[in-house]
Amino acid sequence: MPTGTVRLHRVLRAPAERVYKAFLDPAAMAKWLPPYGYTCTVEHMDPKVGGSFRMKFSHFKSGNGHAFGGRYLDLVPGQRIQYTDTFDDPNMPGEMTTTVTLKTVSCGTDLDVVQEGIPAMIPVEMCYLGWQESLLQLATLVEPDLPG
Repeated sequence: MPTGTVRLHRVLRAPAERVYKAFLDPAAMAKWLPPYGYTCTVEHMDPKVGGSFRMKFSHFKSGNGHAFGGRYLDLVPGQRIQYTDTFDDPNMPGEMTTTVTLKTVSCGTDLDVVQEGIPAMIPVEMCYLGWQESLLQLATLVEPDLPG
């Protein structure tokens, strides 16, 4: 069954350690990861190599959603996150692999995301659009330099 790949790049005005944390903190993930119009419930997150996670996206208007989970393959603080995703829906078979690369640059963090193995049922352009929305929300979470 054919699968797709998306590649995204963004520079964030935040330190790499803060961006890294946003990918591994359940409350942060629930805030920035779901695309517009969706909510996220993080049911489980054990952010260590070999650890697993499970979450659900729900369409706010209809309440319909999809659950998925995966495992962490590689974690290098402030530099790299690699994990798998598998959907519960049998119409979306296979395992996706997402690799997030962080690099400190003069104005913050250079972020590259590559997601491979997207199920054929999901149009690649819709996945890309969802990631663009998610990364905008990530920026609103990590870029403010608020006292605290």
